Amino acid sequence: MTEQSIDLHEYLGNIGADEDGDFLREAAALLTRLLMDAEISRQIGAERYERSEERGTHRNGYRPRNWETRLGEIRLRIPKLRQGTYYPSFLEPRRRAEKALMAVIQTAYVKGVSTRKVDDLVQALGLSGVDKSKVSRICQELDEAVAAFRNRPLEMAYPYLWLDALYLKVRQNHRIVSMAVVIAVGVRETGEREILAIDIGASEEKAFWKAFLRGLVQRGLRGVELVISDAHEGLKAAVAAVLSGAAWQRCRVHLMRNVLGLVPRGDKSLVSVALRTIFSQPTQEAAKEQLAELVVGMTGRWSKATQVLEASEEDVLTYMTFPSEHWTRIYSTNPLERVIREVKRRTDVVGIFPDEDAVVRLVGSVLIEVNDEWQVGRRYFSQASMRSLKEPEQAELAAPNPLRLAPIR
Repeated sequence: MTEQSIDLHEYLGNIGADEDGDFLREAAALLTRLLMDAEISRQIGAERYERSEERGTHRNGYRPRNWETRLGEIRLRIPKLRQGTYYPSFLEPRRRAEKALMAVIQTAYVKGVSTRKVDDLVQALGLSGVDKSKVSRICQELDEAVAAFRNRPLEMAYPYLWLDALYLKVRQNHRIVSMAVVIAVGVRETGEREILAIDIGASEEKAFWKAFLRGLVQRGLRGVELVISDAHEGLKAAVAAVLSGAAWQRCRVHLMRNVLGLVPRGDKSLVSVALRTIFSQPTQEAAKEQLAELVVGMTGRWSKATQVLEASEEDVLTYMTFPSEHWTRIYSTNPLERVIREVKRRTDVVGIFPDEDAVVRLVGSVLIEVNDEWQVGRRYFSQASMRSLKEPEQAELAAPNPLRLAPIR
């Protein structure tokens, strides 16, 4: 018998079947069923209903899937196994393309590209476009990674803890509201920085901050010696209630802004220079003396500013009881402010978030990215300086003792 090769496309054209879309789709469906049946038999090690010592498992029904082709949509019934998994070989290239597309969309989302622009980005890559709702569904796959990051156990001591918040606009009950996104950053006892937590709430009330800090404690937060934050009454009360034994440092930068906000424009430069002399002192005792001298000199000219400065004496100089090598990084919330600026750079593109989940998804993904960069970078504090936290007497002897600046009267 002589073998003959047949051009299938030519043969279908001769019988007029190439113009019949239903016929071609049914033929393609039949071929895929035969192909999947052959592949599944090879993977199992036995044909259907065949007894074989090489059989590794059994068929276990089907799962439906729609397959987009040039012939149109073909509905597949992909076989399932009792043990293990099966994926048709002819779908592998498509699966890799789908993973690549999903990675592009997720990366664009995290980088701050709005969902409205993602479709244009995908088409620019030569792929078929996706609508806005599909982008959102794909991005929800980030939730699993963010949830794992937020709920991971904290297994080390964190002597330093920075707390701060930013406000984002969120749709809620058909209204646009401003919601607080709070972030916690800590330094491990070995000197590395780590983003510890993120949460979202209606406002920075005491109850919200208490729940946030209790969540950190439940996950294993321990060894906190200093909390650095702005002078928010709800936050301050929550720290005292949940992290008893930890000292509190009022952000020095925020205090200076508050004081200068109560000084006339023409006098701001003079008062700013005077305030800086407080923090240039070598010891806390010297700084308190300088502050007292400055209060005397300011009284009568800038009464309201003087009251704010005098009331903050204890809280704004707390950092001076810790190793001097750490002072420049623990006297303010600047380390966390830089993180917040990076978050806002990404979230500003979105503008108004559709719900709270979208906020946590995007901000959490950005924080994971920042945290990963920190883990491969240099230590924030040296191990030697972190050990000095446990040896305050030695740290005090090792601290520099420059000449005290003359007080400003």
